[in-house]
Amino acid sequence: MSRLGFEKSVSEPTLYVKKSESETLLIVSLYVDDLLVTRRKIELIDEFKIQMQDVFEMTNFGEMTYFIGMEVIQTDQAILISQYSFVLKILNKFCMPNCKIVSTPVAQGEKLTSNSNHERVYEREYRSLVGCLFYLTTTRLDIIFDVSLLSRFMHYCDVVHFKATKIVLRYVKGTLDYGVKFEKAKELKLIGY
Repeated sequence: MSRLGFEKSVSEPTLYVKKSESETLLIVSLYVDDLLVTRRKIELIDEFKIQMQDVFEMTNFGEMTYFIGMEVIQTDQAILISQYSFVLKILNKFCMPNCKIVSTPVAQGEKLTSNSNHERVYEREYRSLVGCLFYLTTTRLDIIFDVSLLSRFMHYCDVVHFKATKIVLRYVKGTLDYGVKFEKAKELKLIGY
């Protein structure tokens, strides 16, 4: 990438940027053997593909629809990023494809603690489920708090903690179509919560 004039990002090691004096020409995200390229001018991507094909055997999948476990739907007005397929895999992995859905990702009134007398569960399975849910927070901002809370009990998990993770899964099943939507706007307006 450096031979082609790209600079590696200091804050994100998988991101490479090619600039001219006054503008960004290409941005490339590299993840193992997947490349995601964006640009201002389409000709620059075509040139970049030719340069890369001289060095590597490559397959061009066209406009991005899937990248590192995320589905991408692009229109002229918006981009929607979701993890629909990943949710289905998690539900199958933990034997919950037909589970009943719930309206919130946390049980009302449930207090999680490390000092309980409840039966312990197999930590490896709990860690695996929390890890899957943590990866899901990439596009599911609505479960970040709950997953963060559940991750505090990786060292000590019991049936109450495991039940709480399954409630998050039941909620996610009922909200399969949720994701992050980026809409075109005439002006940039940042809204924080």
